[in-house]
Amino acid sequence: MSVRVRFAPSPTGSLHIGGLRTALYNYLFAKHNNGACILRIEDTDRTRLVADAAENLISSLKWAGIEFDESPVAGGEFGPYVQSERLDIYKKYVQILLENRTAYYAFDTSEEIEAMRARLKEAGADPKYDRNSMRNQLTIGDEETNKLLALNTPYVIRLAVPDKEVKFTDIIRGEVIIHGRDIDDQVLLKSDGFPTYHLANVLDDYLMKISHVIRGEEWLPSTPKHVLLYEAFGWEMPQFAHLPLLLNPDKSKLSKRQGSVSVEEFIFEGYFREALVNFVALLGWNPTADREIFSMQELIDSFNLEKVNKGGAVFDKTKLEWMNFQYMKSIDENELAVRLMPTLEQKGYNYFDITYISKVIVLLRERVKFLHEIPDFGSYMFSAPKEFDSDYKNKYWTDDTQVLLQGLLAEYKSMNEFSHDSINEVTKKYVEDKGLKLKQIIHPVRLIITGVSAGAGMFETMEVLGKDECIKRFEYFLEHHS
Repeated sequence: MSVRVRFAPSPTGSLHIGGLRTALYNYLFAKHNNGACILRIEDTDRTRLVADAAENLISSLKWAGIEFDESPVAGGEFGPYVQSERLDIYKKYVQILLENRTAYYAFDTSEEIEAMRARLKEAGADPKYDRNSMRNQLTIGDEETNKLLALNTPYVIRLAVPDKEVKFTDIIRGEVIIHGRDIDDQVLLKSDGFPTYHLANVLDDYLMKISHVIRGEEWLPSTPKHVLLYEAFGWEMPQFAHLPLLLNPDKSKLSKRQGSVSVEEFIFEGYFREALVNFVALLGWNPTADREIFSMQELIDSFNLEKVNKGGAVFDKTKLEWMNFQYMKSIDENELAVRLMPTLEQKGYNYFDITYISKVIVLLRERVKFLHEIPDFGSYMFSAPKEFDSDYKNKYWTDDTQVLLQGLLAEYKSMNEFSHDSINEVTKKYVEDKGLKLKQIIHPVRLIITGVSAGAGMFETMEVLGKDECIKRFEYFLEHHS
């Protein structure tokens, strides 16, 4: 069987981290099986649409490196299938359900529906649609139904759920059995002419030849309705796989109340796409117990739906930060320099070349959580300090420090090679000849060069800055701040 999967988000907001996992698992499964993964925007609920949400969803997916395999857009340009552009298709197929009596017209007003549900609740019954007491084709008959249709009476079309067990097998959860009495007569076509999620989802999955439906656990209760629709049309069902919920550390459902949940937020915070994708892929699945860092290709090669856990997966942001740090250390510094350039330009540091930026990244990347923090944490690598930590100066400055620094400056000026090793050698020899300890001079030097009390190794920092820049900083400080 040819594998065809889809990611089908609704444009009601930013891409949730759970949505990214669903998209990623579909993508990994398709690529692992040499299949196709398509994108479909399910926008039939017109009351919940958010402007630009579809574009932002697509942008987040592209950022994560998830590529889709086909597009309905003319000329082969990228673009998803959009359900609101397929209304005639849904209306055509819903007529088949009406003809074979697996769906029916219902003319109830919203007030009548609310009254019915209130009545059922008061009686302690399940407040699902009570077809036997309401104004629908099954109770008023075909003749009265046709009269109401001729008068353009508003209606919806509902699924006629049979009184039987509904069974299906889930790749992750095994056999699932639900009785028809526990399933609502779901609305399939709304009064505005738009299909509900259930009808459009099933029709599109069939017409797009979807072989596997991989989606979140929250859709598991809807699946029996979809099974009934496949049976009503006489179609073969796809295989289903419902992914476990994402949980907060306290085991509650992941929500924005406890931190970031949208992919856009993680992008803004500065996470590497490689780290976020790697982390999300392991939320409920892991190809091996002896490692946690995987490339996208390794994830593709290893992916297996049968190994996805049934239980909820805890979203541990501390673990994500750790993983991001591993990528900070491992990604080539030249690649990181290219990624850092836009941030540097925003801060006005647009006069440094890639070679220099790469050296700064190597110097500082293990001292920050995110790449974008480097220009602020190590601002002295991009502009000479004009303010200096007064507490740090008071702690290490003595009456002799000024003279000692002037002598050390003379030593630095005479150096031909200005590398870490040579700076270290010259500095140590200078303090030894003076009968001093290195810390008596190294802290004043750090203050002069960086203006702050903490940073990377001092001599490594000076090597990256270069001899001329270090001498300028010495001369400026000794003239203005000593």
